[in-house]
Amino acid sequence: MVAAIPPTQCPSFPLDVDRPEPHAAATEAADEAEMPLPSDPQTFFLGGLFALGVLAALYVASSIILPVVVALVLNLLLQPAVRLLGRLHLPRAVGALFTVFLVIGALVGTVAALSVPATTWAERLPEGIPRLEAHLRVISAPIQALQKVIQQAEQAADAPPGRGSIVSVRRDLGITGVLFAGTRSVLDGLFTTVLVLYFLLVAGNIFLRRTVEILPTFNNKRQAVDIAQQVQEDISGYLVTITAMNAAVGVTTAAAMYLCGLGDPLLWGTTAFLLNYIPILGPLVGVCIFVLVGMLSFESLWWALLPPVLYFGIHLVEGETVTPMLLARRFTLNPVLIILSLVFWFWMWGVLGAILAVPMLAILKIICDRLRPLKALGHFLEGE
Repeated sequence: MVAAIPPTQCPSFPLDVDRPEPHAAATEAADEAEMPLPSDPQTFFLGGLFALGVLAALYVASSIILPVVVALVLNLLLQPAVRLLGRLHLPRAVGALFTVFLVIGALVGTVAALSVPATTWAERLPEGIPRLEAHLRVISAPIQALQKVIQQAEQAADAPPGRGSIVSVRRDLGITGVLFAGTRSVLDGLFTTVLVLYFLLVAGNIFLRRTVEILPTFNNKRQAVDIAQQVQEDISGYLVTITAMNAAVGVTTAAAMYLCGLGDPLLWGTTAFLLNYIPILGPLVGVCIFVLVGMLSFESLWWALLPPVLYFGIHLVEGETVTPMLLARRFTLNPVLIILSLVFWFWMWGVLGAILAVPMLAILKIICDRLRPLKALGHFLEGE
């Protein structure tokens, strides 16, 4: 969204500058296309120290920063809904409150709907362990052979036996204690996210307007508006597209699991919907989940492999054909850097970090592409 620039802050140009000479225009275009690299070692050193300091702060203060980052991303996703309500003559504060309540209601309703089937499967897990062991007997022989090879290698190398590690297992918690051990921190983060999200939706573009007002030159003002507009359009388009595709994957997975006799289609559709937000790693976790669930549900090994095969086929169609066609015009990121970003932010912030990895990488590329000192970094982040 383009913010209005006050007329008093727009610089006035003389008449002879309004029509630049062709040579001057060509020189300016060449300067814009150039990607300068810093040659001063002190710049690299100070830049590296600054980056390490920022990452250390993000890691140490993750309990505060992570909810704020989630609220910022959700703000990009929900701003179009608030603007639509504003066109219907609804006050911005009321529209933001209605949008936040709608998101919270959808979240609470989903959790309530999934609590019963999730509890049922948790109770079925101990009963299905013998069936799981029966399925795993097929691969038990290769595992035993591998263990014998490792033992023989250790004996040949005369490796001294290591001290036995003592493993302490806490039995006083149980499944309920494990599941709800971090409930307080999750609720604290959720409250912070909702609070910051509401005020961001109410504020609208106030931060952009203030930034434009304090920038010194017209070129700086125009560049700030261009970056903010591009980030909002691209990230909103990315989030809306990914959410729609993940919903399609969830509905298709639910229907496939219901047809193959697995049961609880809402649970498996929601699982596929949420895991698809994490590129590459999420679908791999989904395949492992459906392998386990299939082995716990069916007597035949081949029939037990049907759910993961169906899920993998659905993800293959979505991830390799449909989604790349929809996002190719907006995002061309290096896939290797996407994987590294997923691993790094998962280590920093857990599952939420992995979900936010691609949007944050895309925002970084958009900013680097529009700031001349950082154009080289933006070109490095670009894919094919």
